[in-house]
Amino acid sequence: MLALWGYEDARTASPTARFFYENISAGNAVFWTLDVQGNLIGELYAFFALEDGAFANGESTAYLCAFRVKQEYRGQGYGTRLMTAVLSELKERGFTRATIGVSPDEPQNLRLYRRLGFTDKIKPCHYDPCAMDVDMRPVYDEKGFVLLAKRL
Repeated sequence: MLALWGYEDARTASPTARFFYENISAGNAVFWTLDVQGNLIGELYAFFALEDGAFANGESTAYLCAFRVKQEYRGQGYGTRLMTAVLSELKERGFTRATIGVSPDEPQNLRLYRRLGFTDKIKPCHYDPCAMDVDMRPVYDEKGFVLLAKRL
């Protein structure tokens, strides 16, 4: 994961990358990548438990984040396939709900998430529980985003 984000090791990583790395290492998060003909084109992460249980409560709800597909591969179904596989695996792990955040200025993401079943609006948010500042506290997001949920 650190290499994927361009870091040599945890010591050189940003606070957010360290947070992801530490949670993956502890078994509290997992990530998937999407490869097409030997090219890494996408990634998606799931956290099982976070301080704010509305995002991930460690039992029934997992939080999806850092969902990325390279620009030139968007609109071809790759993101849908990655998300569908991840949601299926979370269900197999016993989760009954997945959450994801979306910014109001990301209409394409909102359309995709709604099409994938993320239709329950949980709450408006200004702190991303997985984006950390230098003191390893969630970063305030001025614009904010909406936390959506989907039953699995």
